[in-house]
Amino acid sequence: MHPLIVTADAVGGPPSWLEAQFHRDWVTAQAMSLWSFFRASMDPEGWWVELDDDGRALPTGCPPGVAPRQNLLTVARMTHSYALGELLGVPGCAGIVDCGLAALWERHRDRELGGYIEAIGRPGPDDKTKTLYGHAHVILAASSALVAGHDPARNLLADVLAVLDEHFWSEHDGAGSEAYDHQWREIESYRGANSNMHLCEALLAAADAADRPDLVVRAERLVRRFADGYARAHQWLLPEHFSPDWAARLDYNAERLDDPFRPYGATLGHSLEWARLALAVQLAAGTTDASLLEASEALFDRAVALGWDHALGGLPYTVNWDGSVANPDHYFWPVAEGIATSSYLFRTTGKPVYETWYRRFWEFAATHLIDHQRGGWYPLLDARNRRKVHPWYGKPDVYHSLQACLLPIMPMAGSAAGAVRMGAQQRR
Repeated sequence: MHPLIVTADAVGGPPSWLEAQFHRDWVTAQAMSLWSFFRASMDPEGWWVELDDDGRALPTGCPPGVAPRQNLLTVARMTHSYALGELLGVPGCAGIVDCGLAALWERHRDRELGGYIEAIGRPGPDDKTKTLYGHAHVILAASSALVAGHDPARNLLADVLAVLDEHFWSEHDGAGSEAYDHQWREIESYRGANSNMHLCEALLAAADAADRPDLVVRAERLVRRFADGYARAHQWLLPEHFSPDWAARLDYNAERLDDPFRPYGATLGHSLEWARLALAVQLAAGTTDASLLEASEALFDRAVALGWDHALGGLPYTVNWDGSVANPDHYFWPVAEGIATSSYLFRTTGKPVYETWYRRFWEFAATHLIDHQRGGWYPLLDARNRRKVHPWYGKPDVYHSLQACLLPIMPMAGSAAGAVRMGAQQRR
């Protein structure tokens, strides 16, 4: 057992859902439902699509476009998610991972100039933008596929890590730049916390898959810059948007409260996500550094104290810098991140409050987000928990909800694939 991990028995509390076999079986059934529903994300012709509420392809993708496109993010997240299923012995996942790896290598890779483009048109034009956000997810997909035993993932991982080193990663900054055009010309004077957060997750996954402890060092630098740096300096509300010299741009996108990737204000779901990544870095680095645990608890505690609606449940998408609500809509992924992070914090600290939050997040998900009849989670509700369809449509994503199911019932580890691999080994 890792020295950080504390169980409920050790602190004399009531039985935890995390230790109850019936709850673990229920969560496992939810994961199986997700894998079943999202198989349709790969269509009969081998293209990757986003799904509507009934599990059919959205005609123009998500967010809606003028023509169907295959999105890099969708391919990468699905490949990662089905690699986790394969590690646990879920039949039918291996072929999906193979197809995902082939799509990344053969369709999204720029063979001439390097890197991975954002979208492949069907039959519309490609989006040849090359983003840190997208490349982070390619790293994640390749890493999880490699852990699951797919040898082609080895070349993919080596290639995308080389692209990261050449074009995105700044050793001076200890962080990554944002986006380039097809010719590797920087698109805008912008740096983002969101893309670097997903890079942190991806680096931990690659460190595990390729036995690269140097990548854990990079991940720790990211956590210290954002979760233990900018967030601490702003009363544990994390700035999301920065200039190239890393000055916070607190008023960025003030007129775009519902931007799906760069909204104005502090994004509470990202506070929860960074809180878990701080603990993942501790695990991967084998350290018990108190500052990272302090940052994890402070980010989580501040997010739920400011955001949780105690009358109706749910978290607002964003808040202003005084803590007031900016965008009141309830997205699914912050709840999923809350589930995973509260489970990690409870197992790390043994504090009953985190087990209470774990139950509270699952109660909300089961009541409002999970489609128990058709499968999948609804991505977006309004402030009164009524279904809303802008800026997200259908059920476009499995990654957050699947990890919410798996991470709490697997051993704690630096990466999702590492946690699942350890869990599978313990069941042999």
